[in-house]
Amino acid sequence: MTKADVLAVFDEIKVCTAYEVNGEVIDYLPYDTVIDELKPVYDTLPSWKTDLTALSDEDDFPEALSNYITYLEKALEIPITVVSVGPDRKQTIVRKAVTAS
Repeated sequence: MTKADVLAVFDEIKVCTAYEVNGEVIDYLPYDTVIDELKPVYDTLPSWKTDLTALSDEDDFPEALSNYITYLEKALEIPITVVSVGPDRKQTIVRKAVTAS
C-alpha cells in the first residue's frame, strides 16, 4: 500500500464501496451509465493525522492506520504486505506475516 503518508493530511478517509444508480445500489461501476446518474456510496474511516515518515516498523503505526489496513485487507480479501510511509525507498515497511480475514 502506498501513500499512507499522503492520506495522513485528511481528517477522514472515504472508501467507495458501491454506487447508487437510479435508486439501486450496485457493487460495480457500470460502463453504460452517464456519470451524472452515479452516486458513490462510501465507508468513512478516521485518518491518523500523524507524520509517518520517520517510522521503520509496523508496530509504530498509529491505531487508525492499522485499522485502515485491516479494513482494506478484509474488503479486498488479500493481505497488505508492504506499506510506504514516505517517498524514499527506505520509507517502505515490509509487514510481518499477515493473513486476510
